[in-house]
Amino acid sequence: MSLQNPVFIPGPTNIPESIRKACDMPTIDHRSPAFARVFRPAVAGVRTVLGMAEGEVIILPSTGTGGWEAAISNTLSPGDTVLAARFGMFSHRWIDMCQRHGLNVQIIETPWGQGAPLDKIAEALTADRGRRIKAVLATHNETATGVRSDIGGIRRAMADHPALLFVDGVSSIGSMPFEMAAWGVDIAVAGSQKGFMLPAGLAILGVSPRAIAAMKTATLPRTFFDFSDMLKSYASGGFPYTPPVGLINGLAHAVQMLQDEGLEAVYARHHRLAEGVRRAIAAWGMTPCAVSPDLWSDTVTAVVVPPGCNGSDLVQLAAAKYGVAFGVGLGEVAGKVFRIGHLGMLTDVMMLSGLATAEMCMADLGWPVTLGSGVAAAQEYYRDGSRESAQAAA
Repeated sequence: MSLQNPVFIPGPTNIPESIRKACDMPTIDHRSPAFARVFRPAVAGVRTVLGMAEGEVIILPSTGTGGWEAAISNTLSPGDTVLAARFGMFSHRWIDMCQRHGLNVQIIETPWGQGAPLDKIAEALTADRGRRIKAVLATHNETATGVRSDIGGIRRAMADHPALLFVDGVSSIGSMPFEMAAWGVDIAVAGSQKGFMLPAGLAILGVSPRAIAAMKTATLPRTFFDFSDMLKSYASGGFPYTPPVGLINGLAHAVQMLQDEGLEAVYARHHRLAEGVRRAIAAWGMTPCAVSPDLWSDTVTAVVVPPGCNGSDLVQLAAAKYGVAFGVGLGEVAGKVFRIGHLGMLTDVMMLSGLATAEMCMADLGWPVTLGSGVAAAQEYYRDGSRESAQAAA
């Protein structure tokens, strides 16, 4: 795999050089004011990116999976019921985690390629007259299928039900609009290696006052991920144990980069990159796994391959022959799709190189594709999109 080529996987993403340098720092005393000067800007920036109005930011040495575990272990008790739709690998994994923790998961089975079913969620909560359901789990951006779900719609479907709303935003936060306060999210989970453009190693959570209150009665075991310990230390600008100082310094730099670009501009850039990829896919005669445009993700597209083709073959060939990384299909769509990540540090020009590589692999494998067709479709879109961006900035 060439280290000169950008990656086109849905995370970890390409790391800007300035963020790499921010992570590469001398050792400091994490119990001194020097650490607080690093930590506090990181927390403040995360609040802005998450769209928080109140509540607390929790930063843990972990990944998004650890963030999921922290969300449930700090707020729930063994035997509690949670409601979750399963429509991809990552919604499935969160369900599996809950079951391993002794929670009763009421599962809404949903075809892969579709999003969280608002009508069925509303139906399940309306039927819950005894208010047994303590939390609703929602995957904002299902990375396995390239599907974005309507989180605001889920909150509206919950109506006056008192359940907490937990959202996996690992592959959306920092790249797509996320409004924790406006959508009534109680815990939002992100990871450092996606939209924040850092190496893996941080679980980043926004926690609402309602979720903090739920900690008082939650009895699932927790130690390393205990929010109470974190919040006590945060009050003095510290950490309850040795923190990953370099990553946190990188996070402070990353959120500043996002704010300097402007969050709306960040979201517009990701939409432009994604739409160029979708134009290329259409020119190849293929389709996204997401079944309708309202579900299309702006950070990853799972491309349904032609009959008789195997998406994993393309991914393996791209790595072995051209030194370029794409994502394989996972779970129910393994072999049926390959995934193109278009998030983090990417530009139109970088994206075109990925599309060109995918086309070369298709031709090498004998797939029905005309070299240059997808690249040309994306070029036309990016030329118009770049012109519009330039006019807006003038």
